Amino acid sequence: MLKLLPTTVAALLLAALPAAGQETPAPEMFSEVIDVRVVNVEAVVTDRDGNRIQGLDAADFALLVDGEPVPINHFTEVDAGIARADAEGDAGDGGASALPSLAAGEPVPTSYLVFIDEYFAIRRDRDRVLKALERDLERLGAHDRVALVAFDGQNVSQLTDWTASRGALRDAFDEARKRDALGIMRIVDIEPAVVEPALADRPSPALVRSRAGIRRAVSTLHLNKREREIQRSVLAATATLRSHADPPGRKVMLVLTDGWGAPRWNRDNFDSVDWRPPSIESIYGPLVHAANLVGYTLYPVDLPGLDPAFTNAPSGTSDPSATYTPSPSLGLEPNLSVLPTDLCTEWSQEASLGYLARETGGLPMINAFRDVALAEATADTRSYYWLGFEPPRNEDDTLHDIEVQLVGRPDLRVRSRRSYLDLSKSTEVTMMVEGSLLFGGVAGKETLTVEFGAPQPARGRKILLPMKVFIPLDDITLLPMGDLWMNEVELRVTVINESGDRSETPVETVRISGPAEPEPGQHWWYTTELVLRKREHRIVVAVHDPVSGTILSANETVGPR
Repeated sequence: MLKLLPTTVAALLLAALPAAGQETPAPEMFSEVIDVRVVNVEAVVTDRDGNRIQGLDAADFALLVDGEPVPINHFTEVDAGIARADAEGDAGDGGASALPSLAAGEPVPTSYLVFIDEYFAIRRDRDRVLKALERDLERLGAHDRVALVAFDGQNVSQLTDWTASRGALRDAFDEARKRDALGIMRIVDIEPAVVEPALADRPSPALVRSRAGIRRAVSTLHLNKREREIQRSVLAATATLRSHADPPGRKVMLVLTDGWGAPRWNRDNFDSVDWRPPSIESIYGPLVHAANLVGYTLYPVDLPGLDPAFTNAPSGTSDPSATYTPSPSLGLEPNLSVLPTDLCTEWSQEASLGYLARETGGLPMINAFRDVALAEATADTRSYYWLGFEPPRNEDDTLHDIEVQLVGRPDLRVRSRRSYLDLSKSTEVTMMVEGSLLFGGVAGKETLTVEFGAPQPARGRKILLPMKVFIPLDDITLLPMGDLWMNEVELRVTVINESGDRSETPVETVRISGPAEPEPGQHWWYTTELVLRKREHRIVVAVHDPVSGTILSANETVGPR
């Protein structure tokens, strides 16, 4: 949808330009890069029967990153929502202190972020779960807070900010139930292409490989569309989480969705030796990595819940363990040859929600648990061990495995988040820019000025749109290098159309240089061309100065003419 052509002109303007348009209020995630100095790992310890184990010290734990032991810098046990009295100072654990935000003997608040994916939700199922969440507000502690956010496929709407007011939350839940649910459109649009027939009904692989390219192209088109739609919702959830990165205490995110299935690989691609099926991590990884980085635990909620068609149980059963006999364990690829088509779809959704929960230390609220999602989440986050370590920051986008072990206690089980991403500033800026499309704001300071030229026809139903970006030198840092004052900034452009389809975000390095230190009011301008379809688009342009860390942005809308 978007192609950024090579730069054509760049020059230093001596005259000041008009200031950018009126600033648009934006969430905190777009004001600065998130700086994570301590990775928090909340560990739930149980015996083989699932009973919680209390009274352990830091010396009972071993923390491994990429298989190597690392010091536990901070350690606190939270018991029934209260930090243990011996959390401060040395507890015989070799010097681990309590997490700075926790006070011994004081309640530990929990912040519950509720993300409602209206894009895939069916109204009946969504409203049932929302009513259950509202009913269970009484389970919250006196210091707990809730925020509600909804995503309609294009924009993220804040229904209420963090609040402990039951009245404000009931109003927000009531507003959420009045909003549209668009899941039926997803079903009508994608069902023929996504639901696969049982293997017994399929032709042999040899016959599949010999089929005409038309069928392959159509099948791949629908498959990719499905994945793009899921990725859109995942990006919205990721942006929502990052915009609420710093509430006090324990951080929990309830993700209410339907249709977040595991990727379906296309058997028509057997003849491509370079082709690889997409993975669950490739689609849902951004949400998991963001949650682990800022310390959220995910409790994904399966809105449709238990469907009697997928079980051996009588209709109306509320027993979540009464599942269809051949159903595989979550996270394991099933033997599709023995699974009916509908059960294959059911497994797909449960596998994706299981991945989100498992990787962040949470629990998937599937089947009958959709009706007690908040009650289960509050109970699960009342008692745990809070470990913290201070990782080296290479900022190289490397994913590191985390493993919590219990020393000399093979009879006990531990559940915790499994990784953290050493996020680079460049990747984080890209995430901020892409997220700003969904929130309607911009990343950083809205001081860029963007001018568009007359569009020119291109191949197909596309246009070439000239664009000139004016960068205020007052807001970036130029350094003396030889006879020049220079800097190399990163330019990002990303667009979204009225249907919610979002482009990739190419990064272009722009070198700015001049013979003298810039005077107040000077601008550097840069021209390029965008290749767009003949539709209305919202465009976010951002400039990142790696020297100062400053982000400058502009948010514009262009029409089809």
